[in-house]
Amino acid sequence: MRSLFILVRQSIKKSFDNIHNEKLKHNLLQAIPFWIGSFITGIFAVFYAQLFQWGENLMHAMMNWHSWLIFIVAPVAFVSSWWLVKRFAPYAKGSGIPQVMAAVELANPKEHYKISRLLSIKIILFKVLSSIILVIGGGAVGREGPTIQIAGSVFRKVNEYLPDWWPKISKKNMIMTGAAAGLSAAFNTPLGGIVFAVEELSKTHINYFKTALFTAVIIAGLTAQTFAGSYLYLGYPKTSDISMMIIFPVILVSGISGVFASQLSRLMLGISNWKKRLKTDLSNVIFLVISALIIASLAYFINQEILGSGKGIMQRVLFTENKNEAWYMPLFRMLGPALSFTSGGAGGIFAPALAAGASMGAVVAGWINLTPHETNVVILAGMVAFLTGITRAPFTSSIIVLEMTDRHSLIFYLMLAGMVSSLISVLVSKHSLYDQLKVMYLHELRK
Repeated sequence: MRSLFILVRQSIKKSFDNIHNEKLKHNLLQAIPFWIGSFITGIFAVFYAQLFQWGENLMHAMMNWHSWLIFIVAPVAFVSSWWLVKRFAPYAKGSGIPQVMAAVELANPKEHYKISRLLSIKIILFKVLSSIILVIGGGAVGREGPTIQIAGSVFRKVNEYLPDWWPKISKKNMIMTGAAAGLSAAFNTPLGGIVFAVEELSKTHINYFKTALFTAVIIAGLTAQTFAGSYLYLGYPKTSDISMMIIFPVILVSGISGVFASQLSRLMLGISNWKKRLKTDLSNVIFLVISALIIASLAYFINQEILGSGKGIMQRVLFTENKNEAWYMPLFRMLGPALSFTSGGAGGIFAPALAAGASMGAVVAGWINLTPHETNVVILAGMVAFLTGITRAPFTSSIIVLEMTDRHSLIFYLMLAGMVSSLISVLVSKHSLYDQLKVMYLHELRK
């Protein structure tokens, strides 16, 4: 295998030696690693999405068969998911986005060797395995954040395998482009991937890597579509015949969602800091079992929709006549991710945040007694606002929801929701969840 790899590298080198236009040769050599990373990312994203969906389907099948099994499966899954990460890949825990942000900051000559602890093949393996186990046990986690860390790992490894004669490529640009390609493939939202890289990750001018960024999200997205088909993450909710008066419910749900999302971030950080004081593995196991039993009890006695990523809630309130949501469901859709995200296993917060926002939008729309189409607008605004409250990235949030529903006519309402939530969130907590987790990881790695 190694001799074949060496033969391929020598063949590529000989081919490029025959190109006499030096600028063309340099540009092609610079572009190829991004193309390869994007293609691999697209394949990984589709494969991971199918595995994750299988895990959710298995969990729902179990609940439909004998719902009491959740009291057994959930504790086992929570503990197993945590143990795999703790034992084999500590930095595979949680979403993965803070780890990518930390890797971008470490991409300098003095500290680049530390990146391997955040982005690696081992991270990919245990990220996938841990998150699927967690969702089978009812963990309220998503796959989108993990896909971003997986993509960052893919791009880093591609960069690492380049031969010595290859033109040097910035590790920072490679990781940022990988993250954008990962988000693009995970949600089928290429614009969202680009905006995410610029708004969340980039501390440099986009001109330095804009071509690589654009081609990466295109290739990753097209690869994902080739294997999974052209699709919208959610679909086409009906939002016609709405009046300008909808702006007031949009502002209301955005403000409420911003406050609750920021409080959720503070809760998760508080639990994470408290868990650091648990000195023994037994203490962690007890915490995980209690967390799993709380989620299992809520699912068994009240509503099964607390389980999993929450995509089912979004599809129900947007595409069926059953748009009613009990007042307590947004709180449960916050409690589930809070306990799952802090379990120490792998799993993202993007989809659960969108589900909590959709639930919040349905509750607010029910208070005002809006029409079904107006309710859809408020639900979408709640999704943008809640995700913004978690990420503090209003443009990324609004573009992602715009692309996953193809509701371009609502762009101003969605951007308004993101802006209101961003302003409100800062009043509750100055820094985002991802920023604070990134600082924590950097502190650990620089000890």
